[in-house]
Formats: sequence, C-alpha cells, structure tokens
Amino acid sequence: MKRRNLLKGALLSPLAFTPISGQTKSIREQYNLPDVKITKVKAIATAPNGIELVVVKVETSEPGLYGLGCATFRQRAHSVVTAVDKYLDDFCVGKSVHNIEDMWQTAYVSSYWRNGPVLNNALSGLDQALWDIKGKLANMPVYQLLGGKCRFAVDTYTHASGKTKEEVAENAKKFMEQGFRHVRIQLGGYGSTHLSETPDYKKHGFGHPADNTMDPYAYIQGTIDMFEHVRTVCGNKVELLHDVHERLQPMDVIYLMKQLESYRPFFIEDPISPENRHWMETLRQKTSVPIAMGELFNNQNEWIDQMIQRQIDFIRIHISQIGGITPAMKVARLGELFNIRTAWHGPGDVSPVGHAANAHIDLAVWNFGIQEAVRFNDKLRSVFPDAPYMDNGYMHLVEKPGLGVDIDEKEAAKYPLPKFNYNWTQLRKNDGTSIKP
Repeated sequence: MKRRNLLKGALLSPLAFTPISGQTKSIREQYNLPDVKITKVKAIATAPNGIELVVVKVETSEPGLYGLGCATFRQRAHSVVTAVDKYLDDFCVGKSVHNIEDMWQTAYVSSYWRNGPVLNNALSGLDQALWDIKGKLANMPVYQLLGGKCRFAVDTYTHASGKTKEEVAENAKKFMEQGFRHVRIQLGGYGSTHLSETPDYKKHGFGHPADNTMDPYAYIQGTIDMFEHVRTVCGNKVELLHDVHERLQPMDVIYLMKQLESYRPFFIEDPISPENRHWMETLRQKTSVPIAMGELFNNQNEWIDQMIQRQIDFIRIHISQIGGITPAMKVARLGELFNIRTAWHGPGDVSPVGHAANAHIDLAVWNFGIQEAVRFNDKLRSVFPDAPYMDNGYMHLVEKPGLGVDIDEKEAAKYPLPKFNYNWTQLRKNDGTSIKP
C-alpha cells in the first residue's frame, strides 16, 4: 500500500514526465527552463602581475546572466584575443547556452583543421563560460553538475627551489610547516642552468645574449644530490615531486629516474618531450618511479595511447590547452578506467577562473591525484573577486553557483597586455644547439 501511494504521488508530481499523444510542450517548457541565447562572446585581457591572462565572457539574453572561462595562453595572448573576438563571437551569437557538448564539437571543427593551442584556448574559454552559466541557471556550483564532491577540498603541492640543495631543503621544510604534504623540489630553475659554466657558443657570438645554457650532466647529478639531501632533512612523510620539463634525452631520463627510485618520488613530471613520446614504453619498463605527462599536449591523439597502455601514472594536461572542462572530464573518466590519476597543470599563468575550473573537476572525479597550489595577491583578487584560496595545503572554492569567480572589468582594464608576446628564453647546450622545453 505504501509503495502504491508513493508511486501515485510520483506520477502526480509536477516534475513527472508523462508522454501525451499530440503533446506540444517541449521538455524546456515543462521544466520552466529559460530559452537563453548567446548575445556576445568577447575576450577580456589583463595582466595585473605582469603575466598575460585572457578570460572569455559569454553574455546572454537573460538580463544579468553571463559566464566566464579561462583562455590564457601567455605566449600568444594577443592571438587568442583575436580568435575569440573575430571568430568565436560570430560563431556563437544566437545559439543556445544549454547544449555545451554540441557547441564544443561544432566549434572544434569550425575552422576545418583541428585546433592547436591558440584555438583550443579560445574554445576553452567558451566551454568554461557555458559551464559557468549552466551552474548559475541550476543555482549550483559546477562540481555538483559533474557529479558532486568526492573529497572535502583539493590537496595541492607547492614549489620549493634554491641554488643549493641546502636552500631547497630549508624551503621545503617551511612549506611543510604551512601544512603542505607534497612539495616539488627544483635545484635552481628548470634544468639547473646556474650549474653551467660560460658556454663556448657565447664566446663565439652565437645565439642571443639572453639565452640560457644547460649542462645535462650537471643537472642530472645536481638533481640526484638534491633528492638525497631533501629526503634526509625532511624525512619520509612529505611527498617529493620534480619537473624535468622535457629537457633531457630519453636515455638520460632513464638513468636519472633509476637513480631517484630509492628516494621515492611522488612523480617525475614531463620526463621527455612530446616529440619523444614513443620512448614512454621503454621508460615505463626501466623504472618504478611514477610518471606524470601531458603539459604540452593539445590533441587527444597525444595522450590516448599512453593512457590505455598504462605508460603513465598521472595525466598532467593543461585544461585550457585541450579545450576546457568538457574534454577534461572525458580525460579524467578515461584515466579512472586505467588507474591513472589527474594532476592538471596549474601555474601562475592561469587565471583564477581557470584555477577554479581545475578545482571543480578535482572535487568531482574519483581518480584525482594532486593539484598545483596557487596564491592570489590583493591586486589579482581586485580583478577576480571570489578566487580560490589556500588553507593548510588545500585549495578551497568560494561556494557559489557556477565556477564561483567573477571579474571586475574596470579593474582588469587598468592592467593591459604588454605590447609584445611573452616568449620563453632560449635554452642551449655548450655548442649552441637549442634544447626543446
């Protein structure tokens, strides 16, 4: 009797859907879902800390309703702005905000040639903004739309560096005292360029005066010594990470990672360049050190084989580089099937909107691994109210509908992009041969 009454109540509920012959009302009308159209898509470019940031704003036919998404590609920020303002706007105006998957699929191939980093970042800004809008319409944070929380907050790692192994260890201890359980350690900058002597190519006037030099063998030995010292000083409770940043040849990477096994790294990041990714099978067979890959990946064909063949332990893609939340969720679900955890790229040249997008996915996927920590100063927070915040080594979101982060366009306009695009300083060997980052 109770079950019969319960069923009867469900059928009489205003939310219950009962097919009716000749029915004219759409699902949208039955559930009172507003028919919201896109009226404008524009790029907002700003550089509060001297770092180029690009955010996409999607305006709608619903008064006061808009969405924000991160489209930051620092090295080619002006190109992304053009792609958004000159192409995405025309493509999107008049379309519904509701059909995110269809919008992503059609925008991705709208230029016929498959996207690279410029168009993917523009698409990411659109995609994240549409998720932001959907969360606001549902009056829910985006992570709820992705399945709800799997954890109370987002565990993170921070960066400890220094010119000597002693400095690195001291900085790592300071972060441990702040509550961090994971610390990435680097001896100097990427490749430990400060360990290199004056190179021969500079003596012969080759290259540019600003070019840096890397001695691969000095870097390898310095990294081994650093791990030994930090593990001795900081103990075994802290997880240690390191970023090779694709700067070594595959055989040198194999040697380095075998030497690091006894220090139990949490992972070694980007050990080889995308051009050498076919070495991943050999690398996997030669070392037990966990591998994180993907920061430079743009297209699914670059990571699928590595994931399904279990050649990596952490997928480390840059969310805006691959096109936003929609493809990132597919990557995370694929990783779950093959016991691969997420470790989304989250450097300083990602806007607070982008960091929030990372965190919403981090909260919602079971196979979350770790996230880069981020700290926003007052200047950045004046441009991006309600940005994520750190506490005891965890990243927290401001609990609001959508992605939760807003933008003050007047404040953003005070910090225009630099006139010229930012470029990586070239890295070279002793004879002047360029090293791919």
